This record gives sequence, C-alpha cells and structure tokens, in this order.
Amino acid sequence: MGAFKQFNSQDIIVSPLELNKGFSLKGGNALTASNIEIARYLGKNENFLKNRELTGNSSSLGDFREYQVTIYNSIKQLYYTNYISGSNGDVSPASTASFNLDQTVTGKVYSPLYDNYNQTDLSPHKYFPTGSGDTIGVLSVPKNLFGDYIQPKSLKIITESGSYIDDGEGRLKRLNQTQDNPQTFVGNVIYQHGIIVLTGGTRTEGIGETDPYGTADYGEGVYGGRTINSNDILNFVTGSNITCSFSSSYGIFETQYKCTISENEYNYTYNPSIISSSFDGTLHNWATGSYFDPYVTTIGLYDNSENLLAVGKLAKPLPTSRTTDTTILINLDRQ
Repeated sequence: MGAFKQFNSQDIIVSPLELNKGFSLKGGNALTASNIEIARYLGKNENFLKNRELTGNSSSLGDFREYQVTIYNSIKQLYYTNYISGSNGDVSPASTASFNLDQTVTGKVYSPLYDNYNQTDLSPHKYFPTGSGDTIGVLSVPKNLFGDYIQPKSLKIITESGSYIDDGEGRLKRLNQTQDNPQTFVGNVIYQHGIIVLTGGTRTEGIGETDPYGTADYGEGVYGGRTINSNDILNFVTGSNITCSFSSSYGIFETQYKCTISENEYNYTYNPSIISSSFDGTLHNWATGSYFDPYVTTIGLYDNSENLLAVGKLAKPLPTSRTTDTTILINLDRQ
C-alpha cells in the first residue's frame, strides 16, 4: 500500500544537458579502442569498370571494405558537389541571372544542387581533387563513439607524414613541420557525421598569422599546387603508426521532479513493523505517542494507471515535519 500525490506542471522541470568525453585511439590497419573501431578508406577517381580495388579493412568488429571508386564518388556527392567548380573550394555556384523590372529573368540561374553539410559561415575551403587517378583519405568514426557530433576544435590526427587538426569551422589543417602552427587547409571535418576527409588543399596560409580576416584566411594567402601528395594520403589511410584523438558531444535531458510534502500530509506510516500483533493490529507503544513522526526512505514515481516507473531511495531516512513543508528533488537523466 502507498500514499499517492499528483504532480503539478510547476513541479516538473526539463533541462537540456550536453556531455563531452575525450577519446584517443591508436592503430594499425584500423584505429581501435576496446570494442570500437574507426574505419579508414582510400578514395580514388577512376572508372569503376576499370578499377574495382577495395579499400578499408575487415576485422573482428566487422567488414569495413569498400570500392575505392565508390568512396571517392560518395564523398564528392555528399560534401563537395557544389564546390568542385572553384579552384580552392571557396565558393558554390553563383547566380548570374538578371532580374528585370518587368519581373522577367535574363540569363542562367545557378543554384546549389545539394546540401553539402557546411560546418561554417566562413569560407569552407572545400577543395576536392578531380584529376584522373587523384586520391583522398577518409576516416569514419562510428556513431556510438562520437555521439551527436565531434566537438569542434578537439580533433587531432598524427601520422608518419604529419599532424592534422580541425579549426572549429569544419576545416582540416596540417600542422607546420617546424612549428606547432597550423599552416594549410587540407580537408574537411563533418562533425555531425563523424567523417574526416583529407583531400590535399591548394592553399598555404601566411606563417604565424592568427587574424582570420588578415593575411591568414582572406588576405595574402599563397595559392599553389596540391599541398598533400599520394604518400601523405596513404599514411593517413594505411599507415601503421597513427593516432586520432577527439571529444564527443552527446545531448541528454535532465528532468527534475519536485516532491513536496505539506506539513499536514504523510504524518503516518504504512511500514508494517509498527504493528506489534498480527491478530488485532495493535501498534507498538512508541508509535502511538504524539511525538511520533514517520521517516521517508523511498519515493516511487507512477503513471496515471499507478504503474511504478521509477524508484528513488534516499541516502538516509528523512524525517517529515509537522510545521513546515518538506521538499525532495528527484533528477532523472534521459536521452
């Protein structure tokens, strides 16, 4: 038997809560940690009928093999389609049409064909190699590892050819070989998909610049050839000495229930231990005096049909008060 009390709307507060956790994985063919594995793929721009080479790996955690051609085309379709016309992946197709006073339109209207999952309002630097035989490297982090998304500015990848970080805007940078200073855009990070793409950018920033609107991002950058070669990408994909570290982000909702016991409520107990005789229900003497007050040890949460949904146990019994309200807060975290 229990005593029930209905919650009011003001007794329930739901608050979003974001949790972060850092991971660091080291690997050979794959990046592994306990029962979780980051798959690595090589994408190659070739004719599927002529090249059906596989990439990825097969391990105890599953088969991550795929065709190099399909990896290349899938990444291009999902993340770069609207940017391959730019020399450095800076701009999507722009409208060149003229809108006339008579409400007619002259000229062609170019508009993005797909949502390429941009991570920034700044220049995305979505360079993508389109030459015959060009390659890209891809790291695919499983959903149960990165949660809702990879935390921006938390990614760092170390390979035999160099180190890479994200700049918090979905752009992958290569660290300078002689200074711990990011110098070159070489790919992109799709935070909410757990995808890291190494394309080999064509732009080198001014050394030592930190102002994103000065010589670093929009000013006196140096344009040149592809800054990542095929060996760098192979080390990124197949190198036996690689480390990947990042923080995951996972959102949950914390629900707080305010259980208030008024001074005139719950002043008796349903605990059968107060009965001294099972024949006539006589109570122990210590439970019959005016000084007797029950203690709260457990609170149950029920639905409208009185089905028990959750049980909260107090660390120690809590006495109720006959002169003031007693409030107990219950917090439940849920996805």
